[in-house]
Amino acid sequence: MGIKSFRPVTPSLRNMTVLTYEEITKKTPEKKLLSPLKKNSGRNNTGKITVRHHGGGQRRKYRMIDFKRNKVDTFATVIGIEYDPNRTANIALLEYEDGERTYIIAPLGLTDGDKVISSKTADIKPGNCLPISSIPVGTVIHNIELHIGKGAQLVRSAGNSAQLMAKEGKYAHVRMPSGEVRLISVNCRAVIGTVGNVDSENVNIGKAGRSRHMGIRPTVRGSVMNPCDHPHGGGEGKAPIGHSGPRTPWGKPALGYKTRAKKHRTDKFIVKKRNKK
Repeated sequence: MGIKSFRPVTPSLRNMTVLTYEEITKKTPEKKLLSPLKKNSGRNNTGKITVRHHGGGQRRKYRMIDFKRNKVDTFATVIGIEYDPNRTANIALLEYEDGERTYIIAPLGLTDGDKVISSKTADIKPGNCLPISSIPVGTVIHNIELHIGKGAQLVRSAGNSAQLMAKEGKYAHVRMPSGEVRLISVNCRAVIGTVGNVDSENVNIGKAGRSRHMGIRPTVRGSVMNPCDHPHGGGEGKAPIGHSGPRTPWGKPALGYKTRAKKHRTDKFIVKKRNKK
């Protein structure tokens, strides 16, 4: 999928770019696979803001994605590739031999008319879902289960892929997009290939209004606030932050400070951390 730029007839168009959506072959979503998506603008059940910079945005409905791929040993045909407003990746509409339709994350190279299957004996080609025990070492994978039968939780955003590095006993070594090498059960499922819409990361938002359409509210620098509102606030002109390091609005260390627990319960599954050479 390519990137389109504009002739700068307005200042906001000078740096703005959009995707050309060449991969999209179906423009209207499947009604039976839609569900309401309620907004909460970053607020909890008491109305307090727990996640800042959320609010507004275009109304949208959730597309129900089949992350479990439970329909085994049955071929499905790709009817169309669709845009999904809830994620960076595109989605593919599948129709099984019995007429059932589902959505999956569209891998790179999947097109209309292709057939995919979830099976232990499936071919190693994009879109097919297999247990990790049936996937050859070195294969590029995505949509990886973390817990058996729970559905894919890892490597789901546009352009991402992981690599199966080795298999030892009950566990496989999988290298994540971040560089972390993690142990995952060989009975967990994964989908062959790379997630599509690779050019998504190259899009330049270009103007503030476009961020508001996506439900992202403005971010204000702490240094321009008052001291009562932020640890960086106060002072005359562009004053330094006045601390040994940058702080969050609540006074905790920010920008590089490790927040992961020193003894996390999943540390035993991490063979190599992403920040280690």
